[in-house]
Amino acid sequence: MLNRITSAMRKAAKQSARQVIAHSTAMRTTNNKVVATARHAIMALGLTAIATLALMFFKPEVAEKIQAISPFSDAVAATPSDDDLSPIANLMDDPASLTASAAIEDTPVASANPAMLGTDVQQQRVTQWISKRYRVANDATNMLVSAAYLTAKEINLDPLLILAVMAIESRFNPFAESPVGAQGLMQVMSKVHHDKFAEMGGTQAALNPVANIRVGSLILKEYVSRGGSVEAGLKRYVGAAGMESDAGYGAKVLGEYDRLKAVASGKRVSAFATMASRAAPKAQPVVIQEKSAALEDKNSQKLNGDKFTSL
Repeated sequence: MLNRITSAMRKAAKQSARQVIAHSTAMRTTNNKVVATARHAIMALGLTAIATLALMFFKPEVAEKIQAISPFSDAVAATPSDDDLSPIANLMDDPASLTASAAIEDTPVASANPAMLGTDVQQQRVTQWISKRYRVANDATNMLVSAAYLTAKEINLDPLLILAVMAIESRFNPFAESPVGAQGLMQVMSKVHHDKFAEMGGTQAALNPVANIRVGSLILKEYVSRGGSVEAGLKRYVGAAGMESDAGYGAKVLGEYDRLKAVASGKRVSAFATMASRAAPKAQPVVIQEKSAALEDKNSQKLNGDKFTSL
């Protein structure tokens, strides 16, 4: 009788141990499957993220589309269309009537075209785009863009043209200096235009961003007025007035101007777009009738020619 009871107890113990082992094996198998599934899911997500980043790197427009549909993106309110922005042909009210720097200084602030100056939202768009494109801190970019807009209002010039020149000349580096002495944001030849810095403390102010923007803008407007067109003015600005070609400088500036204008009007423009140039128009001869103006141009060409060759 005792032997039967002992056998039964042993049998029950063995069955219980087998059940525990079977249950443990089943749990381990289930856990392994869950871990393997999670590992495969994480791997798939990682590969997808890598592929997405690679696509965004080679096609920046994809990143902008993703940002546009993101619920966390800061949507910018709609503003006037391209028609509300002054065309570049209307930079001055009457370019033909302005033939000297004195006439530029006499241009009243009230004559500035409000549509040309844009709105705060347009200025904010331009600031953010420039900051991203040229990798400049947003606060610093905001200061430079604000200075350009204020200067444009004072002298009645398109602020986007000023910013386009700054982009091509220095990529918004206020301390840039060429081997031949062109300085600052707009690469002004301070040794040539020292008189324009006189009221600002002398030529040492050439590396002051605000002073550089103002002097460079005055020079640019003077050249545009004297040349009779923006293209001719840009050619003079780079020191190639007496040459057949400006080596594409004007087309580069106008190409960047077109991008800035599109950004200001609310269009999606990739900040990583290549520096494509606007197709250069056929050059039109400019006849300068005043002898003094012709002599000044000759001297300016001689002094600024080194700047052209350094580009």
